[in-house]
Amino acid sequence: MKPRLTLRNPEPEDQAEFLELARASRALHSPWITAPSTPEQYAAYMLRIREPMNHGFLVCKADTGTIVGVVNISNIVLGAFFHSGYLSYYAFAGHERQGLMRAGLILVIRHAFKRLKLHRLEANIQPTNAASIALVKSCGFNKEGYSPRYLKIGGRWRDHERWAILAS
Repeated sequence: MKPRLTLRNPEPEDQAEFLELARASRALHSPWITAPSTPEQYAAYMLRIREPMNHGFLVCKADTGTIVGVVNISNIVLGAFFHSGYLSYYAFAGHERQGLMRAGLILVIRHAFKRLKLHRLEANIQPTNAASIALVKSCGFNKEGYSPRYLKIGGRWRDHERWAILAS
């Protein structure tokens, strides 16, 4: 059976398509995340995901190569007793609520546990983001806690729920 999706790393050549998708998805992403939407922001994103403690993935349709979303693992720690990273992700408009991000997220989770040898992945989600909470629940994440004013998004410190999945 042919795979439905593929993962690949973002490249400089993806900039025009990525920025167009991000601009078209502003309403979908607000107020939960701000995707890079200018050439300068995309360049900064590319630099960030090239650092060893960060990995970025484009979720693409296998048959067309169309970019349907993004999954990032950031702040990876590979210490003596702690192998962990933080997830961020977003679908692009027109590709949401089709199971594509769930399938893409599962591929990234497998990559994180098998190839990167992480033990834990954490996703911090605003409590009002029902779609994102449903997504991580469907992938096996468990709610671990609540963090008031945890991340500054859209110029405001916002509360988040802490969800995590373990390799074992």
